[in-house]
Amino acid sequence: MDFLKINGEHGEGGGQIIRSAITLSCITKQPIHLEQIRKNRKVPGLRPQHLTAIKILQKIANAKVVGAKIGSTDLKFIPGNVESLKLIEDVGTAGSISLILQVLIPVVAISQKKLDLTIKGGTDVLWSPSIDYTQYVLREAYSRMGIEFSLELCKRGYYPKGGGEINLHVNPSNLKSISFTKRKTNSVKMICTFSKLPIEEIKSKVNKIKEKLTKDNFIVEVKIKNEDAINSGASLLIYSKDENSITGIDGLFDTKIQNFNLDLNKFIKNSLGVDENLADMIIVTASLSRGKTIFHVKEITKHLETNLFVTSKITGCKYGIGKLDEGFEVIIEGVSNSSIK
Repeated sequence: MDFLKINGEHGEGGGQIIRSAITLSCITKQPIHLEQIRKNRKVPGLRPQHLTAIKILQKIANAKVVGAKIGSTDLKFIPGNVESLKLIEDVGTAGSISLILQVLIPVVAISQKKLDLTIKGGTDVLWSPSIDYTQYVLREAYSRMGIEFSLELCKRGYYPKGGGEINLHVNPSNLKSISFTKRKTNSVKMICTFSKLPIEEIKSKVNKIKEKLTKDNFIVEVKIKNEDAINSGASLLIYSKDENSITGIDGLFDTKIQNFNLDLNKFIKNSLGVDENLADMIIVTASLSRGKTIFHVKEITKHLETNLFVTSKITGCKYGIGKLDEGFEVIIEGVSNSSIK
């Protein structure tokens, strides 16, 4: 069998390579052999959320998989035909549901199938986009690119206990290339959810962030919701959108610093088309759209660089990066893959 070999140590050397590679493997029908998976991480190899994504894709794409176990640094993934399915899954830990959805949604939508999924795990955890970021930022970006999904939050699941649950529905897509270049709006939305923490403390921290945004000439709309979870926790999303931009930033409440762990200045000073996390998330979809997708971003992160490399290797798409006064312009020339029916 003709495997495409991918070195999991390339670039940022983390989970992004796994997610992008298996996603594109299913869509393009290209068998892949991932080596040196997360080799240099403190805990190397596949983690529970990676394994859950792989096992769900194995069902959806009728795939043959070798090496799908916790700690494995070597994985062979041989995709079959993608099917429409109804599934119930459980990560079994506080593993990130949002990162798993980044894999499943493009595969099902671009393969012109449907998915109804109920999944349990972490909705708001470390080193991962929150479920609110997925709901309000990623879903908006995907919708403009032709991918439609709906998400119902049943229960919050904070780090470290998890126990969150969501219902996901994905529809067949009709991909479009898009342009995200410049943020022109000064309207901002803040969504804060919390569990088992004093509401006065949460309101105080949120109001201080609102005051800072207001001083920087933003018009801010705030929603604070008490949503019960297994353990205490709080999550904050700040986002804005207009016809040329979608930008957001999120963070969890850190009890050590008694504040939300996010860099507000990153949001305030970014007047470009996307934030650095969203830039990373739209690469796979952009690579398979007809025409050119163009976006302006403040920084070319290791994640973004790695994703561009892996995606171009599997799809054959071309991309270019140019320097701007305020950041960078990324252009992706998409391919319309003949194996996508």
